[in-house]
Amino acid sequence: MENGARPCEERPPSALAATVTEGAAKIVFPNANEVFYNPVQEFNRDLTCAVITEFARIHLGTKGIQIKVPREKDLQKVSENLSEQEEEKAEQKETENLAPREQTRTAAVGEICEEGLRVLEGLAASGLRSIRFALEVPGLQCVVANDASARAVELIDRNVQLNGVAHLVQPNQADARMLMYQHQKASERFDVIDLDPYGSPAPFLDAAVQAVNDGGLLCVTCTDMAVLAGNNGETCYSKYGAMALKSRACHEMALRIVLHSLDLHANCYQRFVVPLLSISADFYVRVFVRIFTGQAKVKSSASKQALVFQCVGCGAFYLQRLGKASRDPGGRTKFSAACGPPVTPECEHCGQRHQLGGPIWADPIHDLDFVGRVLEAVTTNPGRFHTSKRIQGVLSVVTEELPDVPLYYTLDQLSSTIHCNTPSLLQLRSALLHAGFRVSLSHACKNAVKTDAPPLALWDIMRCWEKECPVKRERLSESSPAFRILAVEPRLKANFNIRGDANPSSRQQGLKRFQANPEANWGPRPRARPGGKAASKDLEERRRLLQNKRKEPAEDPAQRAARLKTFPCKRFKEGTCQRGDQCCYSHSPATPVADTPLMDCPETITDISPRPEAADGGPAGSGVD
Repeated sequence: MENGARPCEERPPSALAATVTEGAAKIVFPNANEVFYNPVQEFNRDLTCAVITEFARIHLGTKGIQIKVPREKDLQKVSENLSEQEEEKAEQKETENLAPREQTRTAAVGEICEEGLRVLEGLAASGLRSIRFALEVPGLQCVVANDASARAVELIDRNVQLNGVAHLVQPNQADARMLMYQHQKASERFDVIDLDPYGSPAPFLDAAVQAVNDGGLLCVTCTDMAVLAGNNGETCYSKYGAMALKSRACHEMALRIVLHSLDLHANCYQRFVVPLLSISADFYVRVFVRIFTGQAKVKSSASKQALVFQCVGCGAFYLQRLGKASRDPGGRTKFSAACGPPVTPECEHCGQRHQLGGPIWADPIHDLDFVGRVLEAVTTNPGRFHTSKRIQGVLSVVTEELPDVPLYYTLDQLSSTIHCNTPSLLQLRSALLHAGFRVSLSHACKNAVKTDAPPLALWDIMRCWEKECPVKRERLSESSPAFRILAVEPRLKANFNIRGDANPSSRQQGLKRFQANPEANWGPRPRARPGGKAASKDLEERRRLLQNKRKEPAEDPAQRAARLKTFPCKRFKEGTCQRGDQCCYSHSPATPVADTPLMDCPETITDISPRPEAADGGPAGSGVD
């Protein structure tokens, strides 16, 4: 509809829709906001295609099926150190030994693979993602593009015909939850389920963990970052079963809360999750997990979750596991309740109280072997995706992260706590390495410091840094965290000499690790509305005005100058002001009058004027305006 005035059948084709090209897909998208589409998510869709391709390579490799990706070199040949003659001999022997049925089969892009992956996109909208799967991911049996909107399904069918993938993509109109609940049987489950809703995926998680095959892949996007980042802890608990904290590590905590919620839903059906890749990018988080079934493995899920104790003063945090898994001399795993808490009622560093958050996923959030495979595939075939450089940069940082260290600190957080200058990233990393600790970056934050050093050692290093850049102690309140932290002498002598291994390889290579917003208003788009009424100019103007609505508007310079002129200049009273008329404060003298007490408020200016009685020779007094 155009401004909601006419039905779509009456519109001319030029006003009906616009054409959008992304990857190998070309879709027709309505100009009005009938069906949701966000070009910002291209990185998300590119990364998903890369992950599902590697998952298909692993999944079909067990069945003797080799996938063929366009413009990708064959990396599954015999080792490169063999000569060409030795390669030919090896291939001939393999061909002779293999039976005709056991010979390697191949699966190409755009072809139906009878033993391939069955993919479900639960919230397909325009169908772009499903069509890209069909055109870019080999080894697929079918792709179900589902949406609850009739208008969206109509658009999906049109785009499927436009791209010539009707043999692979099946448009379907249904509630995503009901569709997944109808595929709970093992023979009807999907190998891959992709959920990218507008907002929270919480309503779909229970059905999703039941509709995935054993060992299948579940891809989930969450865009409700205000909830996951700690602005509404009680709302986060109602959706994900965990309390989110306001923290500098809120983006990684959001990933771990989503993984905890997925594992919690899966445990109800004797299933558990194994994270492959967890990404925080732009305004959303994205997780890729495999779902397995196993009662024995489910018992260890409690030991993978942890509560977070975070100091409100200095930001030091500690993790408390919910369960404990240990091995007896016979090699059997025993499970018991964990002992805690790991903190005292008051923080040992600054004396402030602790906040309690979680539970969160405390085990590794990436499978580094799998991430390495995806990174290698994207690096060797950079022309496959438009955002290949960003994928390489993000995955490179992911491979450098410490897998067994949850959460992180930030440079500005450590420095602002004790009110000192900020050391360079290499200086702080070198000091930690010299002290014998491990340290890494985090893909979730540009100035993150992920380390296995305890908070005591970290604050000792900052105390040593403060000695090189002293803080004016007289300006610190005795009850402030900075005063209490700096009042203790460091036990550790920090060495800030730059080490060669302090600079990670991704930083040395200059990879695109943390992308700046490429355009204005970079972020979520408005939700699609029935009828497709496009946003009016008045609505767009209102949204622009409401940006940063919690911040005070900028004051007009003329108003500010007039306001400051109402305050007397203290240096003028002391006779030390050298600005003269250029001073922003008032230089008007206030003349005291006999028998009139001086005003306590320095902002009040007295005006000396004769009383009416003075004309008759009566006493004159002062009038105060």
